[in-house]
Amino acid sequence: MYDIKGYYDAETVSEAAAMLAENSDLKLIAGGTDVLIKMHGGQLEEAELLSLRKIKSLESIRVADDGTLVIGAMATFSMIFNNPILREVIPILTQAAVSMGGPQIRNIATIGGNVCNGATSADSASSLFALNARLKLQHKNGERIVPIREFYLGPGKVALNPGEILTEILILPEDYKGFGGQYIKFAMREAMDIATLGVAAVCKLQSGYFAEVRIGLGVAGPTPLRCLEAEEYAKGKPVSSETLAEIGKLAVKSTKARTSWRASKEYREHLVEELTQRALKIAIVNAGGAELV
Repeated sequence: MYDIKGYYDAETVSEAAAMLAENSDLKLIAGGTDVLIKMHGGQLEEAELLSLRKIKSLESIRVADDGTLVIGAMATFSMIFNNPILREVIPILTQAAVSMGGPQIRNIATIGGNVCNGATSADSASSLFALNARLKLQHKNGERIVPIREFYLGPGKVALNPGEILTEILILPEDYKGFGGQYIKFAMREAMDIATLGVAAVCKLQSGYFAEVRIGLGVAGPTPLRCLEAEEYAKGKPVSSETLAEIGKLAVKSTKARTSWRASKEYREHLVEELTQRALKIAIVNAGGAELV
């Protein structure tokens, strides 16, 4: 049932890239929490696995000289949740990290693996969308940087070319400085459940008005998405319950929700409208604004 043809470890990114270039059948694994599930489903027959777990440089979380947040793809969700830098400047991502599975999974599962799985329910995805994250992809002959919104191509499909490795997640200073945010995960059970909906909202305020709003949603379509129409409407609008109500309605227009065994399309759309407003209410306070009642 679990037919692993070969298992290899790389100790550096360059070594991993060279091994991928030499053997196109190799499948990258990070934390490896989904490997047996995929094998059981027949998605990894006669698998040749290349593990990145020994590449310690990919666990680094730091602030670059220009203020860019650099999160190594092999940073586990426990590392992200406990990191003092991220807790201070983008707590919206640490909120998403602690909502992911139980402590045993968080100790193993990596943010890079979570992104590269291409799942719309990925707990990190909606926060990274709201933060305008960029992904550094490295291959044997160089690297490229891709906005996360261009990385998700469809359910379980991402723009990772043969031979490429996601090495870092980058968040520019203009995308997090001065912003307040909030992540809300709605699930049918409180403990260790896949999200029925994930909502991440960030905002920057100026004299009682919205200078900028960004809203990322997970499980509101086949891929994570941004609510661009709602975001454009919010610019320059007063911070008020009336504005939030309209943002919630417009957020629904960006969704491509469907009925599944977890929730109906209509229920998901209701959640989008309601939870977008709830997340923004908290984000406003976190951005230095007054609490809306």
